[in-house]
Amino acid sequence: MIHSILNSVFSTKWVRRGIAAAAGGMALVSSAQMPDELDLRTALSYALDNNFSIRQARERIREQEGLIVQVKGAVLPNVGVNGFYSQEDDSFSNFNNVDQNWQIALEVTQLVYSGGGVRAALDAQRYVRESALLELEAVINNELFRVRTNFYDVLLAREQIQVQEQNVELLGEQLTTAKNRLAAGTVSNFDVLRAEVELANAQPALIRARNDYRVSIDELRYSLGYNETTRVEMEKVPEILGNLDFEPVSFELAPALNSARTNRPELRQLETLVKARDSGLVIAKSGRLPTVAVSGGYGLRRDFSSNSFGDSFTGWTLGASASWSIWDGASTRGEIEQALSQKEQARLALLDAELAVEVEVRRALANLDGATELAEAAVKVVDQAEEAVRLADARYGAGTTTQLDVLAAQVALTDARNNLVQANYSYNIAAANVRRAIGQSDVLIQR
Repeated sequence: MIHSILNSVFSTKWVRRGIAAAAGGMALVSSAQMPDELDLRTALSYALDNNFSIRQARERIREQEGLIVQVKGAVLPNVGVNGFYSQEDDSFSNFNNVDQNWQIALEVTQLVYSGGGVRAALDAQRYVRESALLELEAVINNELFRVRTNFYDVLLAREQIQVQEQNVELLGEQLTTAKNRLAAGTVSNFDVLRAEVELANAQPALIRARNDYRVSIDELRYSLGYNETTRVEMEKVPEILGNLDFEPVSFELAPALNSARTNRPELRQLETLVKARDSGLVIAKSGRLPTVAVSGGYGLRRDFSSNSFGDSFTGWTLGASASWSIWDGASTRGEIEQALSQKEQARLALLDAELAVEVEVRRALANLDGATELAEAAVKVVDQAEEAVRLADARYGAGTTTQLDVLAAQVALTDARNNLVQANYSYNIAAANVRRAIGQSDVLIQR
């Protein structure tokens, strides 16, 4: 009994990750109403309650709770009531003049020794529970990082719209200036035509930015777990609050690596699996040792000395049973070899994951350093580009420079603003990725 249950405990199902439901196999479930205003903290809190991956991870904990109860059933007393009734042919009943027989009994059975398998099964219960909780923690960290990334995608798309609108506004002003100067006779119609072409060419970028914003909103809805099916709620777009600000943070390599080794739930779950495999080895070895159980009961049975069907007598019983497989065709030895191999595989998987996490942390820190340098540089470039546009406009108004120089300065300013928005976005993503890599919970949820 213990062996069969623990085999299910140590199956790959125990450590599975990701979405468990088959595609299309889940019924639509309405989520909480989307708030009218959505900042990052609200988005993360909403996802904690409604994100489908997080909700499924919580359900897997409940599934493991059921398995824990099942394992306990193998080591706790088993209480049952049994009874029987029989009627015999007259040729048999002639011996004792009784042709009907019956009995009812209450019986309690307790497994008291199984070569250490009982203790190992109880230990496995704790590892199962701990593993499910660690899986939930890992899922929460990953899903909140995805929500944060999607939220930043929305902010990025919104700020890119602003950049393109500023560009269109500048080009519109340039067209107005060209028309005024044409009316004054200081420029030819070519300048007006060129300004009109540049303004028209700026429209597709603005259209794409607005479309990117709509797409990013839908991606955010998905990561939040928002699944309202009414038409009003389907069309509702909350006001997104927040900006892609550049707030420098720094992480040291050694503390970051120590934090990852200590706090990453994936590593702690693999450590739990190694312990569980130790219990599996004990269970496998218990097959070489005897199993002892005690039982007791209280029964009511028919009195054969009486011809009355209802006459009976009662009494109690006590007993013990033991079994010891002297030779099982090397089946136990095979189970022990499997358990040893599974334990070694779990240990190697832990070592591999530790190395992978170290590389991940180093890469995340390197990306953060690069993103910090780009963000710092982008701020200076925007200031310089804005000054260049101001000077170009002044010189063009004075007739000391060409329209081409003004347009080139405006293009450079638009590029600089786009680069600044992208740099701030990359920096915020890089900082969040470092926190996830070192096993740090989302800072907004901690507060």
